[in-house]
Amino acid sequence: MTMKIAVLGGTGLIGSQVVKILQNVGHEAVPHSLSTGVDLLTGHGLTEALTGAEVVVNLTNSPTFDDASPAFFQTTMDNLLAAAGSAGVGHAVVLSIVGVDQVPDLAYYRAKVLQEDILKAGPVPYSIVRATQFFEFVEAILSWTADDTTVRLPSTPVQPMAAADVAQAVADVSMGAPLQGIRNVAGPDVFGLDELGRITLAARGDQRTVTTDDNAGMFAAVPGDVLIASDDAVLAPTAYREWLGRQS
Repeated sequence: MTMKIAVLGGTGLIGSQVVKILQNVGHEAVPHSLSTGVDLLTGHGLTEALTGAEVVVNLTNSPTFDDASPAFFQTTMDNLLAAAGSAGVGHAVVLSIVGVDQVPDLAYYRAKVLQEDILKAGPVPYSIVRATQFFEFVEAILSWTADDTTVRLPSTPVQPMAAADVAQAVADVSMGAPLQGIRNVAGPDVFGLDELGRITLAARGDQRTVTTDDNAGMFAAVPGDVLIASDDAVLAPTAYREWLGRQS
């Protein structure tokens, strides 16, 4: 059955790929974002975007990762669920983070937990896709604690995955019945973040040295192996070294 699926944040890294996947299998997937005239913070354009939609996928993200992020998710989710409820949308899908509820020291993670909780308590049947960190963000993570000669990284275990695999997971869930729960998805391999840094720099021919520093960067606040997927997670097919090889 062909469905109309509204994809908020549909022009971004994940959203644009979700739209393409859904369209390729015959669904009417419509991308919405600020650039198309839909503003979740004000609600402008939201009613029109959701008219006739059976499913809404929310991939919008806070512009900051600090203490301002909870207010962003509170406002945008309140607006989304009010509009979706009025429009009779039957399924709301949100992308979140594996282990997000186990990292209370990070403001952005607390904000994402708030987003999940608002969705769970709302009037629309829902699904939450929790993904691990994206391959595409590794370079940015390295830059947070780098200088001209050294990159300092904690040994925090991570299980990253390709954005294309994240998009496929979100699309798969959006085409199915509401989970009324969470689906965890992750990459096939676990690395220490410092090890991941060394692999990345070597593949880039970057001569900088990675120094293990368990107080460096945002992920230093992550306890233990909470960013590693649980046994029930769906493992994505793309390995990091394979993906790196395709980038050069």
